[in-house]
Amino acid sequence: MSLLDKVQIGSSVKVNLKLSKDRLTKEIIEDINNSSVGTISGFRITDGKGIGVILKLSNGKKHWFFENEIDIIDKNGNVIEKDINIINTDNMISEIIKDIKYENKNKIIDLVNPINFIIWLIVSFKDIF
Repeated sequence: MSLLDKVQIGSSVKVNLKLSKDRLTKEIIEDINNSSVGTISGFRITDGKGIGVILKLSNGKKHWFFENEIDIIDKNGNVIEKDINIINTDNMISEIIKDIKYENKNKIIDLVNPINFIIWLIVSFKDIF
């Protein structure tokens, strides 16, 4: 179930500052610290993979957030738990390749082995993933 199925323009949501702090200005962080609840004033496609929301903060300023940076709140002001059954393949791949280690090879037979090359390639590029 996507964000669009759960909220609409005018819905109140709460900004999860832990997830968005690294990309926000000090001014916006202070605004959110004063009141992390905002009203959805619109939606925005983020990077082709998700939907972002444009929030009107309590001081009247508007700022956009990724859908995973907000928590949906009910009429009583309680945070509605997110679905944790969604499998994030990006995180799964990262978890698998972070434990792969490569040892330098000195023997010719080891150097021409395609499996060793693939392991070396994965280890070389794992910081990019």
